[in-house]
Parts: sequence; structure tokens; C-alpha cells
Amino acid sequence: MTDAQPGSRIDVTLVAGGMYHDIDFARIQLLTLLAEHEEFRVRVQPDYEDTDAIAAGSILVSYTCNLRPSEDAQRAIRSWVEGGGRWVALHGTNSALDVGTPNGVDSPRIFPLWADTLGSQFVAHPPIMPYTVERSTDDHWLVAGIDPFETDDELYLSEHADRDALEPLLHTKWQGDARGFVEHDWTDGPDEHLVMYLRSLGEGSVLYNTLGHCRGHYDMVPVVDYYPQIERGSWEHPAYYELLRRALRWARGESS
Repeated sequence: MTDAQPGSRIDVTLVAGGMYHDIDFARIQLLTLLAEHEEFRVRVQPDYEDTDAIAAGSILVSYTCNLRPSEDAQRAIRSWVEGGGRWVALHGTNSALDVGTPNGVDSPRIFPLWADTLGSQFVAHPPIMPYTVERSTDDHWLVAGIDPFETDDELYLSEHADRDALEPLLHTKWQGDARGFVEHDWTDGPDEHLVMYLRSLGEGSVLYNTLGHCRGHYDMVPVVDYYPQIERGSWEHPAYYELLRRALRWARGESS
């Protein structure tokens, strides 16, 4: 017998699926972090369509790329967030990609409700190269004490339906050519790009972090059968794991 008080079970859904990324690697990393919370009971699914399971929990964590939810799923998840759900959305959750068009990779605007719920839609990224991530505020515990760090992740260039509705937490600065994408010319646009932000909706909220690229040898099928380089991006940086740990604490309702 001990004096410890029992906690309350917290149901979590992890959606890990999609294309062009090492989903297996990301899934294992996220499950390991989720396992640090003994109250978490985690259900894993490869897409967003089992919305009843998502709605039964209080936390959604997503690591997806080019995973296009049905309109029913978009509406159900939007309603769940507005009702108080907390969603930790990572990397390509906001992406829709048409690969192999004559002018490069296109980002069709095919899910405006999804993009509005998330606060952004991926448009392009420059070739993977080092860039510096900086705090956008000193006043939020999610990023307090996180020193600027350099990462060789995909630098997301996104479209925001209402940027004023977002609470910036991390950003980077860049202008140039995102070669390989249809919308490649970013030489004259804003030089500051959000890396992590909060999007409040009703009683709930979305915490979006664009970092987290990873790719193994076999993740570009059918574009290429074998991708020569293993890419781990921000997963190689302790600061990223600290941000993820704080994100999960935020998702369970902690405020510091």
C-alpha cells in the first residue's frame, strides 16, 4: 500500500500514415514518447476515417503526409476540436501532394475545411538544407527556454487562411526558390515562416509543428524504388524531443 493517488485514464488516438516519409520510424518515436505518460491509453490508426474512435478520446496526435480525409472525417474532427479536443499535428498533416505533374509537385487546395481547422496548408519546401528555428515569443511555456537551433528538416512554406487567428511559437526566416514544386518562387514573399503555432477553435485547440521530416530507403515508392539516403531531420535534435514532450503535456491539459 502507498499514499499515491490514482490518476485518470486518458484516451489518445495516434494517426500515422501516408506517403514519402518513414511512417514506421515516426510511429515508434511517438509511441515511445506517449508511453512516458502512464495514464495514456493509445489507439493507433492509419488514417482519419474512424472518427468515432477519435471522438471517444481527448487527444489526437497525427503524423501523416498526403493523407486526404473524407469530408465527413473533416467535419467530425473539426467538431471534436471545437468541443474541447486537443490535437498535436505534426509535419505533413496539412499536405496534399500531386507528384509527377509536368511542372513539379503540386499542392492542390482540395480540403479548405481541413486547412482552416489546422490553420495552414502546405504549399512547398526548398531542398532540404540547414536552417535556424527561433522562438516567436518568450512568454509561452511551450517554447520558454528553447534556444535557437539549427535543423536540416523540410522548411515548410505554408498558406494560412487567417494567420491572425494563430498564436506563433516558433518561426524561421527564408526566401528563395523551392525548386521541384509548382509554386516554387518565394523570393519576394514574406521571409518569416511559422514552424510551430497554436490554433484555438471553440473549447479546443490545435498545436501544429511543421518539423519532423524522416525518410528511409523504401519510402519514395512508386517515385523511385530505392532512396539512397536515410533522412532523420529534426529527430536527431534534442530540442525537437523536448518540444514533443511539452506538446504531449499541453495535450493532457498541463499549463506549465
